[in-house]
Formats: sequence, structure tokens, C-alpha cells
Amino acid sequence: MPRMVHQLSRQDARRIAVRAQLLDAARPAGLLPAVRHITLLQLDPTAAVAPSADLVAWSRLGRRYDRSDLVTALRERTLVELRATLRPAEDLALYRAGMAAWPGAEPLAPWRVIQRDWVRANDGCRRDILRRLTADGPLTSRQLPDTCAVPWRSTGWTNDRNVTQLLEFMVSRGEVAVAGRAGRERLWDLAERVYPDDPVPDLDEARRLQNHRRLTALGIARSRGPECAVEPLDVADAGEEAVVDGVRGTWRVDPAQLGQPFTGRAALLSPFDRLLHDRKRMAELFGYEYALEMYKPVAARRWGYYALPVLYGDRLVGKLDAAADRRAGVLRIRAVHWDVDPAPELVAEVDREIEDLAGWLDLEPVREG
Repeated sequence: MPRMVHQLSRQDARRIAVRAQLLDAARPAGLLPAVRHITLLQLDPTAAVAPSADLVAWSRLGRRYDRSDLVTALRERTLVELRATLRPAEDLALYRAGMAAWPGAEPLAPWRVIQRDWVRANDGCRRDILRRLTADGPLTSRQLPDTCAVPWRSTGWTNDRNVTQLLEFMVSRGEVAVAGRAGRERLWDLAERVYPDDPVPDLDEARRLQNHRRLTALGIARSRGPECAVEPLDVADAGEEAVVDGVRGTWRVDPAQLGQPFTGRAALLSPFDRLLHDRKRMAELFGYEYALEMYKPVAARRWGYYALPVLYGDRLVGKLDAAADRRAGVLRIRAVHWDVDPAPELVAEVDREIEDLAGWLDLEPVREG
């Protein structure tokens, strides 16, 4: 029997992606149901408007989202921090399966060999950290001993940050976990004290379930993609095969999303929102150009330091250049950079969303452009 391949228009594909990310008109019931569906909130220290995790939650829930809900979820560990993401606690067993297999199956990529050999060379320091956490954890990285025999070498900011880098690898090995925060500093503890004691599936089953969860969150994705350190962009053979008109190659689609009605709305998105995290998929399906410009010189920026992508229905239609000035009590609206010729109803809905954002932040919106 020939396999079924679903034929989708780009609009079909966009609507599947938007609905899967809970950005259509049917808002989710609360923070935990939302995160359980989209599977993660990405952490980022930049808060030019609001911290990314809060902004992603607000984009789905609107003013019903109270930032204290996230604090409570972390304190009660219904959400758990894992490698710069917040994930539902019940999903941790799927990731512990991969931790048990670190650094991965042979043959290892060269960069994985480097990581494995460096951890082996510093096994004494690893054991020292585990002993200290066992006795006194949770602790910040500055409270842990640096007895590394071989320093970590990098061309980036991690160069010679031995304890911080070793802790990251110990997270990947399932030995330590982030137990909370002291201000902006992470508190580290033994993973067994942080993660739920749920049964861990075998590695193949864990990967199958992760791919299924990821496709449910994305709606449509490629079966294969480049290796990503934190969260893959692809979903292997989860879901069903599809092709999208005008886009080369095949996709995997969540069959639960097929044929569903769609009612869109306006939404202001975090630069780290999963709807556009896969830039290649974003360009193929949405025809949208975006780059986070905070690291560019001011004169080289087109849209602003921390421009928020603007969603309207199933289209990404512009970028909002805004900044929260908490000292002055205002949300500064510098510009809306439109990618389309905006109809009056589009402008009105985006303006309402800007007002809602300012209200949620307890700031007065001030237009400067």
C-alpha cells in the first residue's frame, strides 16, 4: 500500500504551526497546561521588555498570566530548569535516558570527543563537586571547588571557567541539576534531589517520545536537521509525511492538527519564541526575515535592540521596537516596522496588543516614533 503524503498549502502549514504553538485565538487555560503542550520555555537573561520565559507565557495567556505563577511552578518544581530551558517535571525522565548514555553512541563527533576527554581529565574535580554538593548543596558555582587539572579552553566567554563548564557537562551526565536561583545565580544540587523519581524509559523509547512531544508543540517540522545542543529542530519519523506547496522537500505533520478550524489573532512574540526559533522553517513557511540585533552596532540595526516579532493570524507581519523603562514607569514604543501594507484593522489589533503588553507590565505606553 502506498504511504499517504499530505498535501498542504503554505497557509495550511502556517496555521498548523501557529495553532500548535497556542498562538491562535483559543488561549490556553493556564501556565502549566501551556508549557506542558509547548514542552519548554527558553531562558535568556535579557529583559529589554520582559524576560523571555515570561514574554512567551504572556503571548499565549495575555493578562491572565501572572509572573508569580512561574515563580510558584519553579519553587514547587512542577517546572524544572534544564540547560537554559524550563520543562515540565514529568518530561525529565525522557532526558535522563540520554544523560545515562552521555556522551553518546560511537563514533563520536570530534567536539564530543573533546568534551568526554576533558571531563575524564578532571574527574578529581568532578568528584570534589559531588562531595561538596552532597554535604552542603544547593550551592552557587562560586561556592564549589575548582580543582581541575586541565583548564577549559575556548574562544568564547567560557574560557577558563572550569567549574561552570564542568557543571554543564555534569548536567548532561545526569549528576547535577539547577535547584533554584539566588538572584540571577544558579543554585546547583545533586540531580537526584531535584528531578522526579519517575521510571526512565530506554533510550530509543525516550527519543521516540521526545520526537512526538516536539512535533505536537511545533505542528510541522522536518524529519532531519542539524544537530542542536539544547533542543533539536527535527522530529525523525514522528507524525505523518507531508509536502508544502512551493517548498522543497518533505515534512512531518501532527495528524491531530489536520483539518482543524483556525481563528487567528494578533500576538507580540519574544525573539526566542519557538514559532520562529527555527529560522529556516520560518523563512520557508512564513517568508519572514528576522535577526536579533542586540549585538549589532546601533547604526547597523534595522528594527531595534530587542524587536518583538508581530504575528497577525497566520502571518508574521512586522517588528515592534519597544523597551520597558521601569524607572520612568513607561513602555517606550519607538516604532512598528511593518513587513506588509497594514490595513486599519491590523493596526488597531496590534495597537490593542501593545496596550495589553504595557498593562501587563504595569507601565504606561509612550510612543516615541
